[in-house]
Amino acid sequence: MLTREQVLLSVNQLPDKFSVDEIIDKMILLEKIENGLLQSQNNEVINDDDLDAHLPKWLF
Repeated sequence: MLTREQVLLSVNQLPDKFSVDEIIDKMILLEKIENGLLQSQNNEVINDDDLDAHLPKWLF
C-alpha cells in the first residue's frame, strides 16, 4: 500500500502542468513497484531457472 508521503513526493515531482492520466499512471506504477518489493521481501518470486521453464509456455 502506498503512503501519503510517497504520493506527495511523486506529485511534487510532476511539472507545473500535467494531465490526470499522467498522475494516475504514476500512482499505478508506484503501487506496482511497492507490490513487487513486498513480494520480493516475502519470497513470493520465481527464480531464474523456473522462469526459464515457464516463460515459453506463457509467451506462446
